[in-house]
Amino acid sequence: MPIFALVLILTGLAFCSLASGNAEVATAPDVNVTGDWQVRVGVGQVQLAEKLVTIVTPATIIVSPAPLVSVTAERHDALPVFNAGAAGWAKGVRLQGVVTQETSAKGYLDPESVEVTSTPDSGITYTRDADYALDCDWGTFGRLPGGRINEHTTVYVRYRHGLGRLDTLVVQRNGTVELRLGLPAVNVPQPAPTPVGTVALAHIWVPGRLAHLSAEQIFPIMETAYPHPAPPVADQLLPTTLQKLRNGKAVTILAWGDSVTEGSFLPAPETDRWQAQFVTRLRVRFPKAHITLVNLGWGGRNTESFLNEPPGSPFNYAEKVLGVKPDLIVSEFVNDAGLSPEGVEARYSKLLADFHGIGAEWIILTPHYVRPDWMDLTRERDIDTDPRPYVAGLRQFAARHHVALADAALRWGRLWRQGIPYTTLLLNAINHPDAHGMRLFADSLLDIFPEK
Repeated sequence: MPIFALVLILTGLAFCSLASGNAEVATAPDVNVTGDWQVRVGVGQVQLAEKLVTIVTPATIIVSPAPLVSVTAERHDALPVFNAGAAGWAKGVRLQGVVTQETSAKGYLDPESVEVTSTPDSGITYTRDADYALDCDWGTFGRLPGGRINEHTTVYVRYRHGLGRLDTLVVQRNGTVELRLGLPAVNVPQPAPTPVGTVALAHIWVPGRLAHLSAEQIFPIMETAYPHPAPPVADQLLPTTLQKLRNGKAVTILAWGDSVTEGSFLPAPETDRWQAQFVTRLRVRFPKAHITLVNLGWGGRNTESFLNEPPGSPFNYAEKVLGVKPDLIVSEFVNDAGLSPEGVEARYSKLLADFHGIGAEWIILTPHYVRPDWMDLTRERDIDTDPRPYVAGLRQFAARHHVALADAALRWGRLWRQGIPYTTLLLNAINHPDAHGMRLFADSLLDIFPEK
């Protein structure tokens, strides 16, 4: 699939070429934001199956704001004391309308709409910052000492919250353009399907409570898959593992990481985890292989956490990583992202020496993209280059020490070119990928191995 250019213009963007699952587009129309909730699709041509479809007249498309949901009489028993020092999603009880997997959706609550009362109909109306405190961004609240809400008080909450939506601009066989509305959700919103006989031009990302559209919400579909798979390096960097896979000998693979490796948050963890997807596909590629997969993930921790665990701990490094004596270790640690390149060199050099000591080979996975503000990003488009020093450090370390690198960060950085805002693949709207996101890890790992 060719790579296509994107040219930003004014408040929108023009793209010269574009790809779809069943079509390739030449001289694709411009898509520009021309009003608060309005986009303009210019003239151009799209190739749909055997037919060249021409858009003769520019189309003005009205986009609906994200839906706002009203919640009444949401019951909460035994409120905890508001913990102002905790992370936003953990300061108190999460309002149910903004709950994601594990956390809450930042910015989706309308804080001015919140009303806390003693009965479903009204009763006592409690006072914010006297009886209770509210994290306006994350939608969590709790009681305050000295207020009228005690540890046994049941309260009821009225509020409004937004839902995100991922819409699709499609061109029909007759050259007309229409907007297909995605399914609204507080996290992982699904785009509208592209009907048979049409071609998708772009997705429009409408997060909950978005005030108005800008060019940042327009995601042209320029490619349908990552176009730069890495050349296989297993022959050079993983010779023992590769030989065993080819010859049908027993191979033990240890998947070692944090919550993204632990993966219990997935709807079907046994099949959706990155390591499960990887090994399933590895068995197809090497049908004679006898692979044992060992999972060792520890949520909220990093490599240092494992190194510091005492003997007998289920996460003790010497016993549960080295003691398994795996043939291949695949490490995933987005929670190591605080390491500088120098920190990576120091920490990972120790790991490498230990792995050599037990005769294990190693693949390092670069991490996925997490919340933009956690990565010093201000947008979800034009983000091919991962800004994290940790990722640069992993790439430098792998090249310097001849360690196999599965560079999943490269795939996450190009999702916008496939029309996908990457946060729509995060189940907790922060850092837990869904099955699609997990597949990007597996894709990167498979790149390392030859076809047979």
